[in-house]
Formats: sequence, structure tokens, C-alpha cells
Amino acid sequence: KDLHLSVAVPKVPSSPRHEFPADWSIKTRLLFTSSQPFTWAEHLKAQEEAQGFAQHCRATETNLPQSVQEPKLSTELRCAFQQSLVYWLHPSLPWLQLFPRIGADRKIAGKANPWSQDEALQQVLMSDWSVSFTSLYNLLRAKLCPYFYVCTYQFTVLFRAAGLAGSDVITAAISPTTRGLREAMRNEGIEFSLPLVEERTSKQKNSEGNLETELANSSLEAGNSVEDKEEPAPSDDDDEESFSWLEEMGVQDKVKKPDAISIKLRKEKHEVQMDHRPESLALVKGTNTFTLLNFLINCKSLVAVTGPQAGLPPTLLSPVAFRGGTMQTLKARSINAKARVHSAYEDIFSLEIVGPVLPHSLHSLTTLLKSAQKGAFSAVLYAHEPTAVFNTNLDAASPALNKENVCKDLLMCGLQQKTLDQLSQCPTLGKSSIRVLEMKDYAYTWKA
Repeated sequence: KDLHLSVAVPKVPSSPRHEFPADWSIKTRLLFTSSQPFTWAEHLKAQEEAQGFAQHCRATETNLPQSVQEPKLSTELRCAFQQSLVYWLHPSLPWLQLFPRIGADRKIAGKANPWSQDEALQQVLMSDWSVSFTSLYNLLRAKLCPYFYVCTYQFTVLFRAAGLAGSDVITAAISPTTRGLREAMRNEGIEFSLPLVEERTSKQKNSEGNLETELANSSLEAGNSVEDKEEPAPSDDDDEESFSWLEEMGVQDKVKKPDAISIKLRKEKHEVQMDHRPESLALVKGTNTFTLLNFLINCKSLVAVTGPQAGLPPTLLSPVAFRGGTMQTLKARSINAKARVHSAYEDIFSLEIVGPVLPHSLHSLTTLLKSAQKGAFSAVLYAHEPTAVFNTNLDAASPALNKENVCKDLLMCGLQQKTLDQLSQCPTLGKSSIRVLEMKDYAYTWKA
């Protein structure tokens, strides 16, 4: 029900709740505003920064009171803030912005990339990347890493540990995909599903009783509509029958029949047309994720051959440390301004967070702000659009997980307990992501 509502009526705000749904899209920027100042987030002392890093590496649980009376004087709050800004990255090339990778050619163009023409250097980079990727997967399988992203120049893969997002096995969601990539995965023996395509197909089957009405309505629509794009592929029999009447008239030789390639292209039309779209999302589960790991390590199309990203391995993003990973921190700055309200000016305080904001960081930051801003703030969230589809409920086959066992198994994954509870829930946002998040009287409302 939540999934249907969030997709069908995205602009309607939710009812107030004590927790907002997990958002698996990667955010590029967060802008928090509040009537209370964010001075507590400014100019952290060296000791507080160091303590924050230590707390992150040791996955220290932070339990703040419902309302921090003097946020600027709260060392615990400031250390926890530093802790929530940490993420891990590979490769680390400080002069290059390594996220986002899809559509990043213009930002990377003109930057130094000595590996683009050096095949030996490319091999070293990919070898190092393969070690880091394998390390992350092994941590995930051991439930010591909750999730991680593989960001290529064409698609993104989200690996999630068993127990997260309502699934009882390891899952890997790939989006967007192309027919060529899907065919290559099939050739490697990787079993995968296309949940959004299958869901739509099942809905069409359920509504067969109204098929005649739908056909009558669809005939009035433009030929290039989405429905037309998803028409069933024609069969060979259909093509043969369509030319049988020509034989009866004796003019079959004068009319050029479509060749085998044309017929094949028509059959594949519906599959090709979903390429690069959210609907092309592929889901890999269980042991097939290990086969996917090996496939991606050896996949030549994983790395661009030409252009500014030529020879550059995909970006790995993780909430926890891994072999070859570099600790990074999100950039934070507070801004004070005045806004006109009716006939007077009021102080408006804002806090901007920039960088690849992973799901756990979004939850940690909002938890801190709940205490620091006395249960009242609003936020505008900017998502990396190709990752919004990861909010689809992909694993409806196992809706009832033993929550206690899930949390127990993932206790050492590096997430705080409340964040783990949130990310273990089945996604409800559909193909959307949260755009606006507001808290009032310690209750959340949001718009997707």
C-alpha cells in the first residue's frame, strides 16, 4: 500500500511518524534549516575530530538525550557529528571527483589522468580495485559490512547484506542495465530477475478481464506512449500468417518479406526500449552475487575505453573500512541568514552537507539534529537520480523476517542500532526518493 501511494501520489506528504522510511538512493547534497542555530557543527576541536574518527572505526553507539540543552558545549554531540560524516572510498584520487560517475565526463574532462594511455598503469589500477572489491564482498558475506555501492560510468550496483531491506539473503541490485549487459550476465550463468518488468507483467495478467477496454483506450493514445513501447514481441507465426494472403493472390514474390534480422529486432524491441531506464533494474540474489562479483571483475565494459573516464576503475563507496579503502568525510558548513516572515525578518539557520551521502549517514545526521534542534527542522535532499530506483521493494518473497535474529547477526556490521533497524525494513518509496524531510514536535513528515 505504501509503495503504491508513494509512486502514484508522490507530492502528497506523509502522516507524521517517529521514523522515516529507509532511502537507498545516494544523496549528493543535504540542506537542513532550523530556527535554532547550527553553531555546534562549526569549528570542531582537534580532540573532537579525532574522537569522532575513533568512534566511527569502533562503531561506538551514541545515545543523546531527547533535547541537548547547550548543543555548542556538548562534546558528545560534536564527536557524534564527526562520526556521522565518515565514509570510505576507492580509488582515492584527490584531484578527481569520483562520485557521481554517471554523466560525470564534463567534470572530469581536463583533469590529469596519466593512466588513460598507459595500459600497464591501467592493469595496476584494476588489480588494486579487484582486491578492494573482493574485500568488500567478503566483509558483506561475513555481515561485517552492511552494504556498499559499485559506481561505474554506465550503471550502479548496490550490494546489501542478508537481513537488510527485508531480504534473508545477500542481494545485488543493478541499475540501469542494457540488453547487452543482461545477455552477458546470462551467458556467465548469473540468475537474475527484472522485478519492475515482472511486476508490470503480473498486473497486466490480473487485468485481462478488462483487456478489451484497455485496448480501446490505448488506440486513442499516441503511438509513442509507454504502453506502446511495452507491447508483446511478435512471433514468427504472426509474421508468416500476415503474408499468407499474398500467396493466395500469387504476388508473394513481388513483396519483400522482412528478413530474420528484422524479425529479431522487432521481437527485442520491448527489451531494448527499457534500456537505461529505471525499469531495467536487475536483481541478483544469494550465491549468484558471488558469480556477479567475478563477472564484474572480468567485465571489459566496466571501464570506459574512451573519454575523460577512460581506464578509471569504478568507484567503491562503503560505510565501513575495507582493504584499499580511504577514509573520507562529507563537507559540512553552516550558514546564517534572515528571511522575511509577514512584515518582520526572522533568523533562519542552515546546515549544508555535500558529498556522497549514504543511507546510514542520512539517518545518523537526522538523529543528531532531532536532539540538537529540539525536535524541529526541515531538510531538502538532492539525490543522484539513477540510484532512486533502489528504493523499490525488490524482495517481496520474504516479507516476514525474524527482526531479532537479523539485528543479532548484523550487530558487528558497523551501523548504530537505530540505523540498522531502519535499513532492515522493506523499502516503501518505490522508484522515488525523499525530496523533503521535515520534523516537528519530534515527528517526521516527508515528500518523495
